[in-house]
Amino acid sequence: MSIEWVDSAADARLADYRDLTDVALRRVLEPEGGLYIAESAKVIARAIAAGHRPRSVLVQEKWLDEIRMLVAVPTARAPAVPIYVVTPEVAESLTGYAVHRGALASMHRPALPSVAEAVAGARLVVVLEDIVDHTNVGAIFRAAAGLGADAVLVSPRCADPLYRRSVRVSMGTVFQVPWTRLPEWGEARTALHDAGFHLAALALGDDAVPLDAFDGTGRERVALLLGAEGDGLSRAALAAADTVVTIPMAGGVDSLNVAAASAVALWHLRAR
Repeated sequence: MSIEWVDSAADARLADYRDLTDVALRRVLEPEGGLYIAESAKVIARAIAAGHRPRSVLVQEKWLDEIRMLVAVPTARAPAVPIYVVTPEVAESLTGYAVHRGALASMHRPALPSVAEAVAGARLVVVLEDIVDHTNVGAIFRAAAGLGADAVLVSPRCADPLYRRSVRVSMGTVFQVPWTRLPEWGEARTALHDAGFHLAALALGDDAVPLDAFDGTGRERVALLLGAEGDGLSRAALAAADTVVTIPMAGGVDSLNVAAASAVALWHLRAR
């Protein structure tokens, strides 16, 4: 590896890490540039364990030894990864926030699998339609990993699971749950049905089946459809669904945050 001390946030070597708080800029740089940002030693370790390759690492001195150990393994048969060592002040000036977790890595984005590859052998998958809040996306991935979902599929307009905040909120579980992007609903519905999935849309509706009743239907393969906060699932998604499922609520509350709802539904469905 190459350890390089950098004393200015304006240094050209740090371009990947600049202006991380600008969501529009990161959306352009990360997907089209083939990069994403991993934050903290734990998340970087999980990304590397999943086979993702760092392009560079930004680290504060007190975390240098830990990061050096992580990066040493994947670079044994690959080009040297530069580790840029900066002060906390330079890190904050560079990113626009206090980097309390001590390290950021600019990671090469791996190619996404096909839908068929992502769901091969899966019994329970989560489908995210147009969820644009990165915190919710990360929290749903964490629920999927912890509660036994086999894959996550995201719509064309869903927030990027590899956006920095999504990765951080997921605690790196975006690297352990297989995922990919779906096509539009006409083609997506056919692909999921051809793979043997029953599409269960989590939504409100007069014809909705209570989750505990659907839990006992014995469907062999289930795709749980989740929509954005506020608007919920689109008409196209509801039309594609085989069953509309709802979580029975009390106290005059009609629904939960989508990430909380995903955890409740996955908890019930994992025991089928």
